[in-house]
Amino acid sequence: MCQLLGLNCATPTDANFSFTGFRQRGGNTDHHADGWGIAFFEGKGVRLFLDHDSAAHSPMAGFLERYPLKSRNIIAHVRKATIGHVGLENTHPFTRELWGRHWVFAHNGDLKDYHPRLHSHFRPIGTTDSERAFCWLMQELSKSHADLPSVGELTLTLRELMPRISRFGTFNCLLSNGEALWAHCSTKLHWLVRQHPFRSATLMDQDWTVDFSQVTQPGDRAAIIVTTPLTRDEAWTPFAPGELKVFVDGQPLG
Repeated sequence: MCQLLGLNCATPTDANFSFTGFRQRGGNTDHHADGWGIAFFEGKGVRLFLDHDSAAHSPMAGFLERYPLKSRNIIAHVRKATIGHVGLENTHPFTRELWGRHWVFAHNGDLKDYHPRLHSHFRPIGTTDSERAFCWLMQELSKSHADLPSVGELTLTLRELMPRISRFGTFNCLLSNGEALWAHCSTKLHWLVRQHPFRSATLMDQDWTVDFSQVTQPGDRAAIIVTTPLTRDEAWTPFAPGELKVFVDGQPLG
């Protein structure tokens, strides 16, 4: 299995604190050492970093810790290969274009005998069940809407599509188009919102405490979604099995 990390923020925010703890799970505090990746939205653009080496020991991951990038939507992934060999083409997050927007996707879980019929221009490059699921989602979204719909309309469509994938196995995933971040839980995901009044937080996987009241403004707000809680002194909320949540401007909608 793999692990997921997502941030959806009201203002451009760096993922330095969360990513520093998260990357330790890629071969140090946990065994997800078969590659890692992180995507940062900047306006309509995306900065994507992928490495088939372990996140805990990757020089590129160390570079991102020293030079944190700010974004309102961030998706990261550390991989434990189960379906598909270890290689850059099988490393999450995956990206595609739809309606003139970048879409970013990462998945945790196994989909057994999952080979959906793909008949549009959304085709997998690698050999993972995850990328096949992403291509199918993009294909079905493009069939359901002629142009970019509202976040609410997209959420309704995704509520119909996600269970059709979950029938094949475990489907914990993160999806973003830079405007919103959708998180679907099949078995295990947690979330919290950091907002004013900010407090201190201490990482689970590394000895690091940050007092967010000293490094934030009152208008800052960030929703953090992760497979297993990143901090030991914050109140993380578990997703219910089968739950789909959408986050906009650093908070869940609905």
